[in-house]
Amino acid sequence: MPEKSPNLLIFAVDSLRADHCSCYGYHRLTTPHIDRLAARGVRFQNHFSPYIPTTPAYTTILTGRDVMAHEMVSLTPKGPIAPDIPTLPELLREEAGYASIRVGFAGDFFRGFDKYVSYDEGWLAWPDRPARKAENLNQVALPALEELVRNGSPWLLFIRHMDPHAPYLPPPPFDSLFYGKDPTDPNLPDTMGPVRNFPPFADFHLSWMPEGIRDIAHPVAMYDGALAYMDACIAVLLNRLEELGQAEDTLIVFTADHGETLTEHDCYFDHHGLYEPTIHVPLILCQPSRLPQGKLISGITLHQDLVPSLLEYVGLEVAVKARTFDGKSVLPLLRGERATNYSEFYLTECTWMRKRGWRTAEWKLIDALEPDFHQKPPVELYNLVEDPGENVNLAEREPEVLNLLKRRMMAWVNRRIDETGKPDPILQYHLGLDKRIGSIATAKRLQER
Repeated sequence: MPEKSPNLLIFAVDSLRADHCSCYGYHRLTTPHIDRLAARGVRFQNHFSPYIPTTPAYTTILTGRDVMAHEMVSLTPKGPIAPDIPTLPELLREEAGYASIRVGFAGDFFRGFDKYVSYDEGWLAWPDRPARKAENLNQVALPALEELVRNGSPWLLFIRHMDPHAPYLPPPPFDSLFYGKDPTDPNLPDTMGPVRNFPPFADFHLSWMPEGIRDIAHPVAMYDGALAYMDACIAVLLNRLEELGQAEDTLIVFTADHGETLTEHDCYFDHHGLYEPTIHVPLILCQPSRLPQGKLISGITLHQDLVPSLLEYVGLEVAVKARTFDGKSVLPLLRGERATNYSEFYLTECTWMRKRGWRTAEWKLIDALEPDFHQKPPVELYNLVEDPGENVNLAEREPEVLNLLKRRMMAWVNRRIDETGKPDPILQYHLGLDKRIGSIATAKRLQER
């Protein structure tokens, strides 16, 4: 182990798509302080959340296991994480004496932390705005950070921001940072029809938008404003880390559980659909005293890579070898020992639609296990090089590619069933076509474990 084990400050943001972060090339300056982390650290260009949404994603982040092993395939799982699957805070405490606090989530579903603190996540309707989510988080995260520093042990602080998760209601001036018009102006073209006309989500979305809204660009700008607001509040935490003399000895990890679809693919302002806006998420590692600065990694990495990477980083290589992980450390990519962790990988969603998929660098297969409420084709195939927006379904025009990807996907699934001795978790569900998100209160309850 190193002489001093580094602290770990993990920002695991809910619903943050990589391509709306300015350090990932977005045209709006949404994340200047996060951009500074990327400039002073390592940015992973092709990091993915393969199992969506929240519960599968955070379970994968915290265990280093894939969905076939941990079985958390849905937002509402059928049971807790199996006790024989250790979590990151448990491993760090057992192997190196780390203290840990988790900020966000009610309860201890994601077990193993020494302490859990929650905050007002801003489940508000339009008349009740603004939602000061990140400021509410800071009110509990700053004391948590100070408590860990006083403890004297190496520490893990795991933080879940909710700002990019609907409802997008940032406070001034962020609510008008990227939109200065009146979105209800009757002279504007009405582009909100598809949102109003999708019953499963219409009541929820319209409750946090201005009455009479006509311009769909407004909630997109509010999403971006929420990112900028969150970014400013993250700067407060980073400043306090400096003031406490902890910055040099702390690895900062910035990522997201999954992305967010805004106006693409009819999946408005939510995170269902196995399309790129929902599965492509940021990953930044920053500790200038130990890591290169301004380095870009273009290889493919996945959420299950984080636990083995962090254990190796803090000097627990022996623990990594002694345990079973489905991910791979990303540190060999930093050292130039390999170019990528994966050439292809498995995808799942099982909350609003029940689908699985197979993604390579060039192709994506999406295979529906039952009809969905968007009435999408049962099989979708996209050439990600020629059609990065996934707008042209080639399933009928490229049967050989489709069949090859499906064979490789099912071979992987069947191999993992044999290796884990567990059933395929996505086959344990049936969703139907009658699901509705309902009110703000219902949406909040869906997040509870």
